[in-house]
Amino acid sequence: MDNSEKKSRHSLIEHTGEKSLSEVNGSIEVPKGAPFWRRLMAFSGPGALVAVGYMDPGNWVTSVAGGASYHYLLLSVILISSLIAMLLQYMAGKLGIVKQEDLAQATGNRTNKFGRYSLWIMTELALVATDIAEVVGGAIALSLLFGWPLLVTVFMTAFDVVLLLGLMKFGFRKIEAIVMTLILTILFVFLYLTILSKPDMGALFGGYLPRPKTLSPSGLHGLQSPLFLTAGIIGATVMPHNLYLHSSISQTRKIDHDNPEEVRDAVKLMTWDSNIQLTLAFVVNTLLLVVGAALFFGHASELDSFKAMYNALGDSHIAGAIASPFLSTLFALALLASGQNSTITGTLTGEIIMEGFLHLRVPMWLRRVITRGIALAPVLAITIIYGGNEYQLDNLITATQVFLSVALPFSMAPLIYFTSSKKIMGEYANSKWITWTGWICFAVLSVINVWLVLDQFFPQYFG
Repeated sequence: MDNSEKKSRHSLIEHTGEKSLSEVNGSIEVPKGAPFWRRLMAFSGPGALVAVGYMDPGNWVTSVAGGASYHYLLLSVILISSLIAMLLQYMAGKLGIVKQEDLAQATGNRTNKFGRYSLWIMTELALVATDIAEVVGGAIALSLLFGWPLLVTVFMTAFDVVLLLGLMKFGFRKIEAIVMTLILTILFVFLYLTILSKPDMGALFGGYLPRPKTLSPSGLHGLQSPLFLTAGIIGATVMPHNLYLHSSISQTRKIDHDNPEEVRDAVKLMTWDSNIQLTLAFVVNTLLLVVGAALFFGHASELDSFKAMYNALGDSHIAGAIASPFLSTLFALALLASGQNSTITGTLTGEIIMEGFLHLRVPMWLRRVITRGIALAPVLAITIIYGGNEYQLDNLITATQVFLSVALPFSMAPLIYFTSSKKIMGEYANSKWITWTGWICFAVLSVINVWLVLDQFFPQYFG
């Protein structure tokens, strides 16, 4: 054994050129020659882990606030964002299956050092922004359920790594099942709340039609403007880290890459799984906004935090006859499930981008400690400075979701470029209409982000 090998055995950080998430890559068998539905069931799972990112605590703040402030107006943003998500996740999953590379590996292998490190830093910041939303959501949920001080519950979220490391020992298929169970919990809670709230169905379906005033500042700026909430909803719905995650976990199914027919079938099954799960996420996000619109419209100023939403569900003056402590508890349980779900996928993504961009492997516990430590810093600072004021923490979540919207084009561009290149993808390259649709989405989102920045810093020109 030479000195370099001895050194690597005693080092926490290892250089690696292995497959993405090598411990689970190609670990799940797919029945050959089985009917379509059996093969689809074998492929179902990665879509659920991806869908988790589309219903994390960040979505709650932006969607419920959007409904409470602008009724059903921003439903069109959720619809368009979900369609964009389906397109991008299809590209990401296809990249993983066809090239056997995740997006971080594909980017790191095809860019110079400056480009690789720049994109890695942007992606890490996006992951920290995601983690901040998980910290705040989980901490507030624990505080609401058990009455513990917020400062204590913020610290408690740092120990979720123990839970995650325990889950990893059960195998990837078990993790997928746990995540799906938590997703269904969130779905049923908000479906129940929506049924009780009796929304105006005509106005609801009308909200899916885009209108010019959706992006109009309407004289409002900062956290209350429709433009800010629109960017927040986009950032909360189409999350950058999900593109890296899906391009990796789509490789967990065992495929014979020397058989073109099997690869084509895998891409088709991945697309079905992804679109089914993202449709479920779209329904959840719709329900979040509908609950905000049906129960809380006209009370937006009173719903300035998760705690205020929790209290509102038990207040007959706001939620009407359906108000009860039971509904408040359901809300807090769903919030806790959302935060834990996102923690699982966020940790996996952290490993993917570290290995892909830098070709370094860090033990999961250390990786989690670093990411969560960075995320805890601003949350703890605001909690201490404002004495546990949930309003300030909710504003922090909204700001992180807007940052995700700003960061998204930096992940979209390489993904669209790689999957549209015949040189890279061969016969699996995107068709022209998919390529053009992707670049149009990229351009529109970039314009919205520039507009948002100008609106925040030069509001006098937008009034």
